[in-house]
Amino acid sequence: MAKTDWTRQAQDLGRRARSAARVLRAAGSSAKDAALEAMADALEARAKDILKANAADLADARKARLADALLDRLTLTPERLRKMAAGVREVAALRDPVGEVIEGYVRPSGLRIERVRVPLGVVLLIYESRPNVTSDAAALCLKSGNAAILRGGKESLRSNRAIGRALASALQAAGLPPDAVQVVESPDRSLLAALLKQSETIDLVIPRGGEGLIRAVAEQSRIPVIKHYKGVCHVYVDDLADLDMAADICFNAKVQRPGVCNAMETMLVHENVAARFLPRILKRLAEAGVELRGCPRTRKLWPDARKASEKDWGAEYLDLVLAVRVVPSIEEAIEHITVHGSAHTDAIVSEDVRRIRQFVRDVDSSSVMVNTTTRFSDGGEYGLGAEVGISTDKLHARGPMGVRDLTTYKWIVTGQGQLRT
Repeated sequence: MAKTDWTRQAQDLGRRARSAARVLRAAGSSAKDAALEAMADALEARAKDILKANAADLADARKARLADALLDRLTLTPERLRKMAAGVREVAALRDPVGEVIEGYVRPSGLRIERVRVPLGVVLLIYESRPNVTSDAAALCLKSGNAAILRGGKESLRSNRAIGRALASALQAAGLPPDAVQVVESPDRSLLAALLKQSETIDLVIPRGGEGLIRAVAEQSRIPVIKHYKGVCHVYVDDLADLDMAADICFNAKVQRPGVCNAMETMLVHENVAARFLPRILKRLAEAGVELRGCPRTRKLWPDARKASEKDWGAEYLDLVLAVRVVPSIEEAIEHITVHGSAHTDAIVSEDVRRIRQFVRDVDSSSVMVNTTTRFSDGGEYGLGAEVGISTDKLHARGPMGVRDLTTYKWIVTGQGQLRT
C-alpha cells in the first residue's frame, strides 16, 4: 500500500482555502448573507441525513465508552439541529464587520488616515466531539470574509462530513466557492500535524477541546494559535450576598450543563455565611447527583463531602463534580482564583458595590460575571450570534470570539499629492 502524502494533502487544503478566501474578501454583505441563509436552509433540508450520520457516530462512541460529557457534546437531536440552523441565520443578521472604519482622522499634512477592518484570510478550526461547531464556525468565518478549514474529532467524523456536504452545496448554489468551508475528511494526526505547518496559506488556528489537545496544537503549530487551555470557573458567594439568589446561581452554574467549559468547577463561600448557605446548597447539589469535594471547614458543615486534594482546586471536571472552599475574605477568594483559575470565567454574588468593584478590578479573567451564572459566558448570549471559540489569551482576542474577532485591520492613507520632506 502506498504511503499517504499528508503534506501534499495539507498543502492542497490550504491552497484551495486561500483561493476561496480571495473570493470572499471581495464578496459583498448581501452575497455572504444570502449564502448564510442558504446554509441554514440546507441544514434543515438535510436533517435526516445529518441525524443518521450522527446516530452512527454515537453508536461507535458508546462502544468506545466515551464519557457522558463527551456523548452529550456529540449528540445531535432535531431540536439541536434546528438551533444550529437558527444560529446560522442569527449570524446572517449581524452587521458585516468587513470594511468598518475603526478610526479615522486627518493629519496636519492633510493626509486622511483610516484603520479599516479586513478578513484574516484562512482559519483552521480544530475541535472535539461537538458537530454544532462545524456550522457555527463556518457561519462566523463566512460572515467575516474568511475561508474555514474544519477539523473535527474522529468521534464526530460522519456528522461533520454530513454537515460539511450540506454547507458546501449551499455555498455553490449561492454562487460562492464551496472551498470556503472545507471539512477535513481524515482524522489522522499526521494530516493535522502537516496542516499546522501551512503558515503560507493558513492565517490562524483555533483549537477547541481539552487541555491536552490545545497544548499539543500550540506546541506543534507554526501558525498563530488562539488558546484557552481549560475552563476552571469559580463562583464566589460573598457574605453580603442575597443567599437565595446565590443558591440559584451556583446550582445553575454547576448543573444546567456540566460538560461545558463555562460550568462552575469551584465554589468559594465567605466564612460569615458558610453555616447558613452551605448545608442548603450542598444538599440541593447532592440531590442533583453532584459529587462534592470540600475543604476541612466545608466537610464540617457537610460530612458527606470527600476531602478535596490540592489537585481539585485547579481541576476542570466537565462533569457533576464540584470543589468547595470556605474563605475568610473576598481577598482570599480573589487570591484563590488568581492561583488556581484559568482566566476563563469567574463570578461574584454580592449586594455590596465596593466588593463587586474590587472583584471586577482584581480578577483577571476574560469574563467576570456579577450576580449571574458563569453559563452566560457564551458568544450567543453576548449577542455575537455565535462564537468560534473562547480565548483566554490577551493578544488579538479575549473571551467569546465573534465575527469582529475574526478580522484584523489595515491602514488606508489618502492624500492629494502630498510629498514627505
